[in-house]
Amino acid sequence: MIIREIELKDFRNYKNLQVSFSEDINIFLGENAQGKTNLLEGIYLNAMAKSFKTIREREMIRFGEDYCRIKTKANYSDDDHLIEIAISREGAKAITVDGVKIRRTSELLDKVHIIIFSPEDLKIVKDEPTKRRNFIDREICQIRPRYVSDLNQYRRALKQRNACLKEETVDEGVLDIWDRELVQYGSRVVRMRREFIQSIGEISRDIHHRISGGRENLELQYETEIDDEGNEENFFYDLLKKEREKDRHYGSTGKGPHRDDLKISADGRDLRRFGSQGQQRTAALSLKLSEIKVIEDETGEKPILLLDDVLSELDNERQKYLINSLGENQMFITTTDLIGSVARSLPQGKVFRIKNGEIDIEI
Repeated sequence: MIIREIELKDFRNYKNLQVSFSEDINIFLGENAQGKTNLLEGIYLNAMAKSFKTIREREMIRFGEDYCRIKTKANYSDDDHLIEIAISREGAKAITVDGVKIRRTSELLDKVHIIIFSPEDLKIVKDEPTKRRNFIDREICQIRPRYVSDLNQYRRALKQRNACLKEETVDEGVLDIWDRELVQYGSRVVRMRREFIQSIGEISRDIHHRISGGRENLELQYETEIDDEGNEENFFYDLLKKEREKDRHYGSTGKGPHRDDLKISADGRDLRRFGSQGQQRTAALSLKLSEIKVIEDETGEKPILLLDDVLSELDNERQKYLINSLGENQMFITTTDLIGSVARSLPQGKVFRIKNGEIDIEI
């Protein structure tokens, strides 16, 4: 699986850009705020149908323009395909694959598989639970397109239930309808999250053991209130009934997968509370690297890797481990500088210099 080229029109600080890539490694050099991350965002958008930087899609449209368009030529399933996304300032978004408009985001997610490494990912261990839930959800969406629908339906039902709880007079019948909706979709979300964490748990434990020089054993634990495995629907429904009065008092739903978390430990020690910065970053790196193996096992394709200024956040030992672990995947790396042993360990590819939203020099 590779991205052959990209075309950006009125996207972020790019007026018009068309560039072809190496099948191995592509390095974007430049000072901050020149457009390096924007280029990665365009690649990510055409695989995931959303940005990794913002939920406000109109922010991606170049100032003063009415719409933006991103095209990528990607090779997957042993053939080249053209993916195009257009976003208007009014909020409309059109997605086509080989000229055919797709109706659901899930139809795009099983085309091109992408993993992004960013400085924010290295904070996943110590950050709030929302970041860990987002990490889980983002990766499951790529290997289980059905998960996108279930998660969106759960969020819709949760929004409606919370609105119902805020009314002065709560209609118990209507509330029960939303309870059943939450249970139906929330139970599926919990099951798929549990399966995913079990999958990456084994892989990340092995990776972490190698990065730490055999000094630590990583453990992942899915923390959910719906912990009656195999009986999630009945358990969740009873839980909502039990908590209904409390939910009415607070005007929101206190239990469910929207409150779940991922506990990350090393040798029984909770790394969020007691881990050093080095331990937390090693654990985060192990989690991200485990995604590659999971996607390869599930899809039979090697995912494309985006490294957004992440090398500068790692010490030399972890930099080398990361690069040496990614050898056969197509990579896109942004950095302000490329020096020393890390540069020498990189495979052959292309190096681009980006300045003011343009490819100024190709080295």
